[in-house]
Amino acid sequence: MHLIIVSGRSGSGKSTALDVLEDNGFYCIDNLPAGLLPELAERTLLQTEMLQPQVAVSIDARNLPSQLERFPDLLAEVRARHIQCDVLYLDADEETLLKRFSETRRRHPLTHETRSLAEAIRDESLLLGPIRDLADLQIDTTHLNLYQLRDSLKLRLLNKPEPGTAFLIESFGFKRGMPIDADLVFDVRCLPNPYWKPDLREHSGLDQPVIDYLAAQPDVDEMYHDIHSYLHKWLPRFAASNRAYVTIAIGCTGGHHRSVYLAERLGKTLKPQLKNLQVRHRDLQA
Repeated sequence: MHLIIVSGRSGSGKSTALDVLEDNGFYCIDNLPAGLLPELAERTLLQTEMLQPQVAVSIDARNLPSQLERFPDLLAEVRARHIQCDVLYLDADEETLLKRFSETRRRHPLTHETRSLAEAIRDESLLLGPIRDLADLQIDTTHLNLYQLRDSLKLRLLNKPEPGTAFLIESFGFKRGMPIDADLVFDVRCLPNPYWKPDLREHSGLDQPVIDYLAAQPDVDEMYHDIHSYLHKWLPRFAASNRAYVTIAIGCTGGHHRSVYLAERLGKTLKPQLKNLQVRHRDLQA
């Protein structure tokens, strides 16, 4: 059995996550009372006609606070049954969540006469702390549109060719914010920037002219070897500690040239060592 628990603040994309999982064969339940989680897992194991059932449930701030506080014990009870269980936590910055609610004009589940939308969003983060702290995978949806979120979910949750830790090397641009879901962050803004070369500006780190330019820079090559040496040594130890997901973020100014080039190069050289490894470019289309 494969159970995925989806949580996160309202407006972060939980409904989209359930839609993606349902489209990929998961039986999905929205707003499950957290206290029913062990019973749901047990009944699914006993009664399903599927050889390997796939179930996804959403547990969020609509639950009673006392149930959310019990989440660590409830999760441990499920995993004690030797059920593969992934906890996905989605979030976005407060400004983005406020904007999304303003655009949709939906009511936040925690708002009332004496609690504003901004206060509800902040309180929700505290309520969901027990789930967030145990999340196997956190995804920051601040800079993701609907289609990018769908692609990210498919890449991280569903595209795991082999069991074990799933690694993601992600390029990004600091001007659009550092990814809050990164486990390791490498800042490569000190390297020569192709943006200042007029003939390279419109290209990306995936294009041969930029690849040739950066490959010829001694500082770029030195940075690559230092990062590669660190990851080559330490990522297998992350895997040995039973981490389900590890995200390595490589950041330059705009996320178009240097970080893209290094993420691609690192991905190609580390892939033989780390089978469950993908490369993603967060800001390449920005």
